[in-house]
Amino acid sequence: MDIVGDRRDLTQFGDESIEEIYASHVLEHVPFPQIPDTLTGIYRVLPKDGTFMVAVPDLDALCQLMLNPEAPFEVKLHVMRIMFGGQLDAHDYHYCGWTEQILGHFLGNAGFARMQRVDTFGLFADTSDFDPYKFPISLNVIAYK
Repeated sequence: MDIVGDRRDLTQFGDESIEEIYASHVLEHVPFPQIPDTLTGIYRVLPKDGTFMVAVPDLDALCQLMLNPEAPFEVKLHVMRIMFGGQLDAHDYHYCGWTEQILGHFLGNAGFARMQRVDTFGLFADTSDFDPYKFPISLNVIAYK
């Protein structure tokens, strides 16, 4: 079943009504002031032991590539567009840059008990598995309620 709604507002779902949430390269599109409420809303709909699988561009990895003096211009331009969004339409902008530390801070503040970084979620091929430069550019985390 497909449900159309705003990722920042999960009020259409009851408390502890969703066992698992998967968000691949979505959270960076949420304006920074709305991040706490967005994560609190996700936490609310998960039951005890529910999981939030979240993938975001890995700002640490992208910065290393951007600062690499041997990286060609085309690579740096691509990395910049991963950092800030492709900007191909009105929704293709990134409001936040995420590192493991920053994501962990916000997940903890939302109430998540712990998080685990993973190389892949193993669900299907999407941006969370994208590695155009022989290393992953995605920060993939499972957060546990």
